[in-house]
Amino acid sequence: MTRLSKFRRAHLFRTLGSLTLTVLMAAGAAAAAPRVDEGQLLSVGFKALVATNKAQEDWVRGLTPGQIRPMQRNGKKFFIYPDASRNQIYVGGPNEYAAYAQLHPEHKTGAEDAAKKASAYRLKQDDTMKKATTRDLSDPFLGASWADFGW
Repeated sequence: MTRLSKFRRAHLFRTLGSLTLTVLMAAGAAAAAPRVDEGQLLSVGFKALVATNKAQEDWVRGLTPGQIRPMQRNGKKFFIYPDASRNQIYVGGPNEYAAYAQLHPEHKTGAEDAAKKASAYRLKQDDTMKKATTRDLSDPFLGASWADFGW
């Protein structure tokens, strides 16, 4: 019987330890991510759109919580912030996002870092394409010889 109680006690300590570790990790993650204030989103011009059907509700729940995300629809750029608990999203344009970012410079979208990397890649690609274009324009036959034409 003492062996069984030792097993239960060890199991209880392991469970409590893992629960404590989970709570500490969640608290650290919550402290690391800056909180988005929905009231300030509305005050700078974001609009709240409520999900009206099941597909919209599923889409809102599938978005990364606590993060403003860029999105493009019909050639226009938008920034959205999901609020899954209320089944709604906050939507604003570049001007509204710029106003919010001015109030909270600690908030960045993942797209801003990706855009910087993409810009650097495009500059590198542009240089390569300019060299290739210069080469192509200097050789009207693009490396072909008269033998290639059957002569």
